[in-house]
Amino acid sequence: STMDIDRPSVEERNQRYKPGSIKRVKLKNFLTYDDVEFFPGPRLNVVVGPNGTGKSTILCAICLGLGGQPPLLGRADDARLFIKHEKDQATIEIELAPHKSDGPIHILKRVIERDRGSENGNGKGASIYYVNGTKTPLKSVKELVTEKYHINIDNLCTFLPQDKVGNFSGFDKQALLLETEKSLSSSLYETHQQLIKLEKELQSSGNDVKATEEELKTLKKQNERLEREKELMEERQELLERIDLLKKKRAWLLFDQKREEAKEAKEKREELKKQKREAERSVRPIQEEHAEMEGKVTQIQTTTKALEVKGKREKKNYEDCLTKMENHSDGIEREVSEYQSVDAQQRRALKELEKERRRLQDVEAEADDFPSMEDTERTITEAQKELRQLRSALDTSKRSSQDLNRQVESAAENSRRASERLGKMKDEKQHRLQRLFAKNESVKTAYMFIHENRKEFRKPVHGPIAAEVQPKNPLYASYIENHVSQSTWKAFVVECSEDYNYLFREVRQKRKIPINIILVPNGRLEPMTRMYSDQKYSVLKREHGFIEYLDETFTAIDPIMQALISKHNIDKVLVGGDAVQEALDRKDLENFICAKENGSGKQSACFFYTHRNSSKRYTYSVSRYNGTIGLNTMGISAAKVLQSGIDPGEKEQLTQTINDARETIERLTPELNNLKEENEKLLSQGKPISLRIKDAKRIKSDYASYKMKLKNQREKVEDAEEAANKDNGREKSKRIAQIKKLIQLSIKSGEDAAKAHSEMMKTLRVLTGVKMSEHGLSECLRKLTDKLSEAQAASAELLNRYKQAEADYNEKKENLRKLLAKAEEIAPKQQWHERLDTDDMPTTIEDVDDAMDDAESKVSSITDNPHVMKQYEERKKKIEVLQEKLDMEGGEKDLKKKQLETKRSKWESSLQNIVNLVNGKFSTYMKEVGCAGEIRLYTGGNESRESEEAENLKYNFKDWGVEIMVKFREASTLQVLSAQTHSGGERSVSTIMYLMGLQNLMSSPFRCVDEINQGLDERNERLVFKRIVNNSTIPVDEGATPNDHCGQYFLITPKLLPNLEGMENEEITVLFVFSGPYNFDNCLDWNVDKFIADKKRILSQRTEVDNGNSRGKKRRSQ
Repeated sequence: STMDIDRPSVEERNQRYKPGSIKRVKLKNFLTYDDVEFFPGPRLNVVVGPNGTGKSTILCAICLGLGGQPPLLGRADDARLFIKHEKDQATIEIELAPHKSDGPIHILKRVIERDRGSENGNGKGASIYYVNGTKTPLKSVKELVTEKYHINIDNLCTFLPQDKVGNFSGFDKQALLLETEKSLSSSLYETHQQLIKLEKELQSSGNDVKATEEELKTLKKQNERLEREKELMEERQELLERIDLLKKKRAWLLFDQKREEAKEAKEKREELKKQKREAERSVRPIQEEHAEMEGKVTQIQTTTKALEVKGKREKKNYEDCLTKMENHSDGIEREVSEYQSVDAQQRRALKELEKERRRLQDVEAEADDFPSMEDTERTITEAQKELRQLRSALDTSKRSSQDLNRQVESAAENSRRASERLGKMKDEKQHRLQRLFAKNESVKTAYMFIHENRKEFRKPVHGPIAAEVQPKNPLYASYIENHVSQSTWKAFVVECSEDYNYLFREVRQKRKIPINIILVPNGRLEPMTRMYSDQKYSVLKREHGFIEYLDETFTAIDPIMQALISKHNIDKVLVGGDAVQEALDRKDLENFICAKENGSGKQSACFFYTHRNSSKRYTYSVSRYNGTIGLNTMGISAAKVLQSGIDPGEKEQLTQTINDARETIERLTPELNNLKEENEKLLSQGKPISLRIKDAKRIKSDYASYKMKLKNQREKVEDAEEAANKDNGREKSKRIAQIKKLIQLSIKSGEDAAKAHSEMMKTLRVLTGVKMSEHGLSECLRKLTDKLSEAQAASAELLNRYKQAEADYNEKKENLRKLLAKAEEIAPKQQWHERLDTDDMPTTIEDVDDAMDDAESKVSSITDNPHVMKQYEERKKKIEVLQEKLDMEGGEKDLKKKQLETKRSKWESSLQNIVNLVNGKFSTYMKEVGCAGEIRLYTGGNESRESEEAENLKYNFKDWGVEIMVKFREASTLQVLSAQTHSGGERSVSTIMYLMGLQNLMSSPFRCVDEINQGLDERNERLVFKRIVNNSTIPVDEGATPNDHCGQYFLITPKLLPNLEGMENEEITVLFVFSGPYNFDNCLDWNVDKFIADKKRILSQRTEVDNGNSRGKKRRSQ
């Protein structure tokens, strides 16, 4: 059974967090972490783990998550470099302890995106910040962190990352004082800066007064020399003002002149208007008389038209009667002629009958030329039967031939399609482009823009890079793809800055398309400097199993190769085979490959290799602080972006399809040829049978035509016989009766014609009289029309003159309005009236023009030099300022001295008290480790200033500092801590003891130190760790709140010595960081309480066994 362990509840634990302490950190795709969440304790947090596992990554996350920037860490300048390899986004989430237990909790989140921000920038635009889930600007995040929680990420006294440990001991005394002031109180630091500024101002204000007086005298002399030029400029200015005034006067004079012209135009218009009205009144009587006459003429014209219509109608009636009478006479003559021709027609009909009978005999004789129709029908039936048999055989042969043809054509089509598909599969670049486009619409859009606007670029544009690289084999493709970042594969390469700027502006800024652009000047491949000499490279290949460099595993054009080298150092990465694993296991490859050839230390290294079908990447990195080598291994997955465009299975299937089609065609072709020969043979057999059927059918058709011809001829003979046998007497009687009828109709038509002629002549006489009256009235109307036209012409002329006068007046009126507006704009009358009407102003436009010419002539004779007036005025102002400065200088200096003394006294007292407190603690701590130390306040070299005169006081506040004095050997004396004098271990001890002395005075809610114990011997490391534990876990005073302690502390270390004192303290939280094959899938699966209980149970069982064994030995000995 597990043993119960007494631990504080979650509520009790939460109450012990100092406001601003870190309660929770969650990381996703950040450096070495895929997804992790951990909960630091409220006091001392010890982060332990092997090198390269991600301990320092926790400090990086805290810095960046609280609004810090990469340069503070000393690792990189671009936040995007903290995104895990092959990921596009990293997330940091930090939860801070609130000011009150029930106060608002602030959860800060920073999202870093690889595709945001400029390609060549430092990634400032790559981050998005959130506070409690709300998007927040970086400025507001910093204000929350620094002002509300007093967290100073940029202060090395409170936040000391691994790559900045050396910087702290490298501080001079001035920088150390500034960092100390920032960590303790912002007011101390600000007062110090104000004192520096006041001292500088006092020194500058104490310049020699004589120099100021000399400058004042010089300026006055310079202005005296400019007096004459100034007077000329003033005169010129007065002339220009006079010209301006004359222009104003001219505008009003021109307005007055045009106003008089407008009045005259208006009077002329009114006069013409009056004449026009009189002319219109005189025209009215003539118009009335003209209208009356027009009515009469119209009336008589109507009568005339009616009579003309009647006359025409009666004339037509008369002519119709004459026509009928003539038609009847013609009919009589025709009938008489027909009567006389009856006998002649009889004779012609007999002759025609004889003729048609002879033709019938000839047609009947043609029947002997045709064979028997029964024989012909029999011939057709037999031939058709034979032909049907041949056609059946031919159809069967054709169907077989068509089936074979379809099989051959199908095989040929399958071969063609397979060949086309195989050809397309061989185009690697197109396949990669299609894969990229399918997953990245932005890459496709950018590619299409570049393709469509090729002429806009000065030099070639290449990319995306993934489409331009050709690996030698799939294994090398996986190596390259796992080494180069995804953003680089999607990048485009340009060869000049102009193309870079154009592409960035048009695609990224205007179209808002995220695009990565790499500049390779002129597309040149720079000379390579290999990481290993030829001799060492030869040993690596011969004895350690390496084959070549990574840049030799693929082909690409020079701009692409240079881009990959500059971005990912592919020319320094090695590629090996199975023998590399043996070199790692048995030949100490790590030390050999990381050793610098000049013997000066270690170097980083990277290589790929495959062993037993498992590919790996090894990356060795050298610690900047202590020079130790860290290892990071990574399994290599198969290439996706660079995978071959050809699927071997599909390629083999397509090749088989082509071969099968070729065999099918070769097999079926002989059969198809045999069927074609058989078809031709059957066709040749059927041709004579078809001819027989055709001839028989032609005979049958000709016989049918003959039968029709015989029938028609017999009908013609019958018609001729009927005509020849007709009765002539009866026909003659019929003709005589018709002649009588026509004579009677002709007599009636003559009588109707005589009557119609009489009516027509009567109407003609009346029409003649009416037309004579119409002629007289028309003449009178013509004269009235002429008279009316003359009167209207005169009236129209007056109307045109009136319109012209009105248009002229309107034009002058509009011009006058514009002139008035212009005059009011140049010189408002209410404002300038009195000034323009003075006696000295000309009164005519001519006089104004003369005055303007005279003034302009004078102006042109004076050279315009505006700088003279400007210089004169500037010097005049400067003279006034210098004079005022001389008057006020004495008073201001005394006031600033008083301010400086007041601020100095307070600041120096507070600072000295703090230094004394820290010095006491620092001395005690150094004695614990067998050393000596002091903290001194350096006052800028002015220790003896009390004896100096007040006027000559110089505090040198900018030179004030804090000195860490240490002594590590009994025989030596106290010396200022420095990197030149002391070892790394000595500097580490001094630094941590100084920070421990400051700890209870700091305002920040937490402090972070990374690997400060590196370089310490075992004794000092134990003592230093004991001091860190004691200072970080001091119990709170009685009556204080649970969180009223010195704050949270993070200690990052790759190792801890065994049996350290104080580790059982419940205020210590240990965070283990591991990476390897035996990790938990989920960090929450690790249960510390269960582990301790299990461990105690095992130890208890082992003790019982040992006791039992010892009792048995005693009994045997007895």
